[in-house]
Amino acid sequence: MKVELKRVNDAVHFEASAPSSIVKVHIDGSPEIGGQGLGVRPMEMVLMALASCSSLDLVSILNKQKQDLKDFSVSVVGERREQLPPIFTKIHMYFTLTGDIDPAKADRAADLAVKKYCSVHDMLAAGGVDITYSIEIVK
Repeated sequence: MKVELKRVNDAVHFEASAPSSIVKVHIDGSPEIGGQGLGVRPMEMVLMALASCSSLDLVSILNKQKQDLKDFSVSVVGERREQLPPIFTKIHMYFTLTGDIDPAKADRAADLAVKKYCSVHDMLAAGGVDITYSIEIVK
């Protein structure tokens, strides 16, 4: 696996790309280091990686369980320590599933998706990050 990162301006705005996609991801730093709000920050990308890694598997498992998933979203909140580097200490994912979904099947699917199949979860958890999740089912 390989990605490329190149600087876009004279500040801290970068553009990342990967051979797997034509999409470019814009990354920028905080205003304190010259960021101009032209992209997401690296630690936001970590939360996005956890959310997407877990979600890809969760949706796939729910589909295999023949659950009637009409809509899906996840909101992720991370807490960081004060000392440098300000790494995540706790992360909570709030999954919202819309459709005719069996709560027991959703719980099992989320457990597998987050704790068994998501490599981003395993990397963060191995570093001591406490990762939790909750599920809301909207009919």
